[in-house]
Amino acid sequence: MPREIAPAGLRERKKEETRQRLLEGAAHLFKERGFEATTVADIAAYANVSVRTFFRYFEGKEALLLPDSVGIFAYVEDALARRPADEAPLDAVCNALLEAAEPFAASTLTALSHPVQGIENVVTARLVQAFSDFEERLTVLVERRLPPRTPDADLTAAVIACAALSAVRAVLRTRRARRASGLTDTGPEALHKALATLRAIGSADRRTS
Repeated sequence: MPREIAPAGLRERKKEETRQRLLEGAAHLFKERGFEATTVADIAAYANVSVRTFFRYFEGKEALLLPDSVGIFAYVEDALARRPADEAPLDAVCNALLEAAEPFAASTLTALSHPVQGIENVVTARLVQAFSDFEERLTVLVERRLPPRTPDADLTAAVIACAALSAVRAVLRTRRARRASGLTDTGPEALHKALATLRAIGSADRRTS
């Protein structure tokens, strides 16, 4: 008798459940044993899957430190593509970042601001590389939105892209510093404040130019 094939929707739900178990297992074990002492086999066993299955979802345990970074950046790209064509490039990027932060604020952004003790350097290195890679991609997307024959369009686009992502990094850095000092975490509204500051600077520059 042929094996019954699960509907596509059910397969996707099961895949997401497995992925979440792996993420939860990694978070628990990293905190309990430390990053270096936790193996891929440990994480797989916690999630009740094989090591082979683990590698279908993640390239290694390091990938679990920033599991949704790729998803965030892809969401930013999609959100930017939906912004009105006549919107100022800086405003478009800021609005896209704010939209992208919504579905990820409770998971990845919080994890980035509250890294597991003892692996801050590993997380920071991966985060710096992830932002650097996306800065190049975002620069290309911003340049496409600039008016035709914009002087030094490549430089203008790079400044906008790097400034916007620097605002995000500033939020993460500030939240970590405040938490380490025992101060109240500013929460998700910090990104709104940071991007508002950036836009205010941009507006002042446009008025004086």
